[in-house]
Amino acid sequence: MLTKWIFPDFWHVTVMALSDVLHQRSAWRLSIVFTAMLFAKGRKTVTSWLRAAGIDCCYKAYYYFIGSLTQKIEKIATILFEIMIRSIYKNTNTVLAAIDDSPTPRYGPKVMGAGIHRNPTPTPDGRKFVYGHVWVTLSAIARHNTFGTIGLPLLARMYVKAKDVKRIGLPFKSKTEQAVELAKWAYEGCKKLGKKLWIVTDGGFTRASFLKPVIEIGAVVVTRLRKDAVLYAEPKPPRKRKRGRPRKYGKRIKLAHCVNHPDGWFTIKAILYGQQEIKEVKRFKALYKPAGCLVQVLIVRESGDCFRAFMCTDTTASAIQILEAVADRYAIEQNFCDLKEIEGAGQQQVRTLGSNIGAFHLNLWFHSQIELWA
Repeated sequence: MLTKWIFPDFWHVTVMALSDVLHQRSAWRLSIVFTAMLFAKGRKTVTSWLRAAGIDCCYKAYYYFIGSLTQKIEKIATILFEIMIRSIYKNTNTVLAAIDDSPTPRYGPKVMGAGIHRNPTPTPDGRKFVYGHVWVTLSAIARHNTFGTIGLPLLARMYVKAKDVKRIGLPFKSKTEQAVELAKWAYEGCKKLGKKLWIVTDGGFTRASFLKPVIEIGAVVVTRLRKDAVLYAEPKPPRKRKRGRPRKYGKRIKLAHCVNHPDGWFTIKAILYGQQEIKEVKRFKALYKPAGCLVQVLIVRESGDCFRAFMCTDTTASAIQILEAVADRYAIEQNFCDLKEIEGAGQQQVRTLGSNIGAFHLNLWFHSQIELWA
């Protein structure tokens, strides 16, 4: 039985803190569920969780409990985020977080919120689409002295296509709108503890619907730029006042021309993917329409004529900070891999919307607790 096992003090304290926001009639079940997830064998269904905990007669109450977590996910994630900031970000003023989306395959009919989505990692059989849920997820990023960059997933939003959203009776929200909600939630948590928030994303979130709201709240966004991104120089004030509205944008800047120009290049040493590398970079300030403000553009020269371009909304950030933040984004991709292959996210075989959201977040919090303790 699970009562024979002795867990570390950190585990007990964390689980008790997370249970405080739940109703006291059911809060005690959270500790049992987390412990059952740790010792479950085989496919990580809810049934295998309960079997590991020795629960057979009152199993229905645990299914209802998992579904009821949907109403408290933000409060539970906030407590875990605050514990995380106090423990691993106590010596720094900046918290780095990553936002990305990933699908979890599902099987069987009548799974609420499930649909057909494009598969970013095609299977060996070559299928380009997958049936299941898509989760827009936020992970805190931390660097470990021994194990390198580690992602700590905290909160997610289930993305449902506009044509499928009527079936579950919820308003449609795009991925960028859901990402803005996650960014605002993380910003409030950082602001409460006096920390500055940096958010790193891939090129899919380089849109005005995401950039402008996040910049307005005060967070810093680091993301990849397309090679044909539309950039403009700052408009120069006219020598003489002319009739009409003053210019909003200056001369068009093309990244290819900046790469071919020999001036402005310099080398930096940065810790990228666990090892120190020397990169040749160039940076400048430009106006970017989706951001609606002046941003810092960083160009990294690769072998031959190849290059990569990145953007940071903090114009005072150094090239090393931007490049290391972009490299650390791979931690959220590793999170998705671990959540699916080790924790079994998406394998819980629940049907209702609340149960799916609750089960997925249990996997997020369980994974983060293990990483924090270890």
